[in-house]
Amino acid sequence: MKKNTLKYSSALAFLFVLIACSTKKNTFLSRNSHALSTKYNILYNGGIGLDKGLKSIQADNKDNFWKMLPIEKMQVDENFSEEGKAKNADFEKAETKATKAIQKHSMNIGGREKNSQIDEAYLMLGKARYYDQRFIPALEAFNYILYKYPNSSNIYTAKIWREKTNMRLGNDAIVVKNINLLLKNTDLNKQTFSDANALLAEAFLNLEERDSAVTKLKIAEEFSRINEDKARYRFILGQMYQEIGKKDSANYFYDGVIDMNRKADRKYMMHAYAKKAQMYDYENGNDTIFLKTYNDLVKDRENRPYYDVLFYEMGVFYDKKKQQDNALKFYNKSLARKSQDSYLVASTYRNIGDMYFKNTDYTMAAKYYDSTLVKLDPKTREYAFIQKNRKNLDDVIKYEAIAKRNDSIIKVHDLPAPDRKIYFENYIAELKKKDEAKRILEEKEKERLANIERNSNSGGGGPTAVNPASIGKPSDPNVGAIMPPDGNSTVSTFYFYNPTTVAYGKLQFKKMWGNNRTLGTNWRLAAVKSANNIALNDTLNNNPDAINALKDTIVIEKYTTEFYEKQLPTSQIVMDSIGKERNFAYYQLGLIYKEKFKEYNLASDKLEQLLKNNPEEKLVLPSMYNLYKIYQIINPAKAEAIKANITGTYPNSRYAQILNKTSEDDLITPDKEYKKWYKLFEEEQYYVVLDNIDNLINQYSGDEIVSKYELLKANTLGKTNGLAAYKKGLEAVADNYPNTEEGKNAREILEKQIPSLEKLDFTTVDNKNWKILYQVSSTDSQISKKIEEAIRVFLLVENYERLTTSVDKYNKTYNFVVIHGIKSEAYANDVVGILRDDKKYKIAQPGIIISSDNYKVIQIKKNIEAYLAPKNP
Repeated sequence: MKKNTLKYSSALAFLFVLIACSTKKNTFLSRNSHALSTKYNILYNGGIGLDKGLKSIQADNKDNFWKMLPIEKMQVDENFSEEGKAKNADFEKAETKATKAIQKHSMNIGGREKNSQIDEAYLMLGKARYYDQRFIPALEAFNYILYKYPNSSNIYTAKIWREKTNMRLGNDAIVVKNINLLLKNTDLNKQTFSDANALLAEAFLNLEERDSAVTKLKIAEEFSRINEDKARYRFILGQMYQEIGKKDSANYFYDGVIDMNRKADRKYMMHAYAKKAQMYDYENGNDTIFLKTYNDLVKDRENRPYYDVLFYEMGVFYDKKKQQDNALKFYNKSLARKSQDSYLVASTYRNIGDMYFKNTDYTMAAKYYDSTLVKLDPKTREYAFIQKNRKNLDDVIKYEAIAKRNDSIIKVHDLPAPDRKIYFENYIAELKKKDEAKRILEEKEKERLANIERNSNSGGGGPTAVNPASIGKPSDPNVGAIMPPDGNSTVSTFYFYNPTTVAYGKLQFKKMWGNNRTLGTNWRLAAVKSANNIALNDTLNNNPDAINALKDTIVIEKYTTEFYEKQLPTSQIVMDSIGKERNFAYYQLGLIYKEKFKEYNLASDKLEQLLKNNPEEKLVLPSMYNLYKIYQIINPAKAEAIKANITGTYPNSRYAQILNKTSEDDLITPDKEYKKWYKLFEEEQYYVVLDNIDNLINQYSGDEIVSKYELLKANTLGKTNGLAAYKKGLEAVADNYPNTEEGKNAREILEKQIPSLEKLDFTTVDNKNWKILYQVSSTDSQISKKIEEAIRVFLLVENYERLTTSVDKYNKTYNFVVIHGIKSEAYANDVVGILRDDKKYKIAQPGIIISSDNYKVIQIKKNIEAYLAPKNP
């Protein structure tokens, strides 16, 4: 009986399970069974994947606190429209689970969903697609909830997520309209109300309606119940007010972030302090409070991950206060933290570079600017600006070096002989001190390496106990300075790149082979050692007095005044050349500082010094005129004095005319004059240009426009005298004006175009484009007109091939009357014969038949003689 009862009970239970598993039966058991299975099995696992994926993208999307933070912390990949497989495995898992819940547990009976968890599945499906940046499929999922589940408890959440997706698709106006309707017509809970206003604020930001965005973001901050969001909204509000210059309002919201302390991620708090530091009033602010605040922050162990930011702001503070030593110390401390914030590192390198630039250490400034460019985004304006200044620094370094070297030579040369000797003796004394300090350091290093060897041989730790970073470093106060990277931060394993292994190897070599091995063959053989050297070493080792006596007999040349005296120029011609080179360097530096760096004080110093150096006449007026333009900006009184000097001392000069003329129409500027001559060049009046170009160059000597005239001269010579003259002219422009656009263009042409032009040569390849040339004197217009008329008549009568004609300039002596458009050499020969023999034409000059390719060569190289020369059989 019990067996039958168990049998029937099992069958009944199985039937009960089947009924509960059915998605077609609208029963209490079915609804709850599927809802529980959906919620606590499939959606639970999907939710884990969604949360994990969300954490991963939040970790990957590092906030850039140097720019306005996005309200939602998610950076959009511009290639989000790519269809296909999900890019994030966690979101793919969430999407798979949501799809499985819908497919297996949906109870769509009579057009209505009976499983209360299916709307949750669609919401998860939409979120997974949204975070995976597949916005159109995400929009479909959210719209399905709004269409199929109007009474869902998630209806408002779904509406917000739909509008978030619309915003990502660029439909910001639709977002504003729909969210405003949502806020008007529904009674939302506080967090949903906050999310809706935050979304509305971001849409207004996209539409560039800042005031509306601020208003909505304030509401979102007030009603948010999530501390992380509250801190982010306050920080963004502070950024908005800081951007428009309302410091008090910005500080209010930054203080709000700071007051949250541990309630939100500490990065908001630290960067709020940094933002407040950026708005610090350096004239009226309380420096004591500022320093105390930052010192307290540094003492707090919790802030260690943000020392890079804190040290940077301290560096900026001291930089603004003109305390460069302290500024450099904190900048280097910031760099030592090896920050992951590329812009912070770039800004630190840039600021240090600026410090060196102001101190005229242009070589170091260039190195730090190079490091800045490595860390900056190449697409930004700041990158382009620093890159331009960095290129200009090459010219500054070059001319500063010339000026410094030549000034030194001139100064020492002009000293009386006794003073010059004292000068060199003082220099030698300093040199000896430096060499002695260097020798002591080397001895200490040798002793330390010897100790390493002894420890290694005795098992006392060996070379592995040495910190390689300490090898060869001098003990000076700047030893902690962070030098800009050289582009290769990894440590090489190559033997000779490791100073420790090299030093250790040297000691082992000396120990085995001795110190006095000469360079030669069979150096390993002991017999190769000189007996005299052995005897000398024995004598010296046994007699210290002999060592001292030997030292006294050795004269180191660099420690003698004669060594330096004989390097000084003795010819006045050489000294004059050095002076001219120095003066030109000062002039170029003045122009570079004025035009390219806007460093007017540096520019005026260089030009003022130039005028004191008694420069050649061609530099005087341009220097005075540039000083006038500089002082118009920084010292109007001085500008008027220089103007009076120019107009009074040089009344007939071009610069005096410029200063005296008030009407822009009457003023003949260098640019206007240049355009006039360039137009003549375009009209092929080459010889008119050549006849006047040298006078123009002399007239504008010292002016920036000269480089343009020099390049125009090179181009004109190329048109008239050929490739060799063109190349020579370009070389002169590139060498004499290397820092101008014309000089750089000339150098580029020389490197990229001239070599290919020089390779051009006459070709014998069958050509389908031929020409007939009649060489005529450029001064005999009668013969040229006669030939042109004969060809015109011929073309009227027999122009089956639709030929054309022109007069082409060749050089100053000859022109070519040219017939174009001939398709074969044979037909060209026929035409030449007709024009020569037919009494209607009777052209006596011999016709030159040439292919179009070869005609191009003779016009470029001006080598018609080479083309006409008889060919060797």
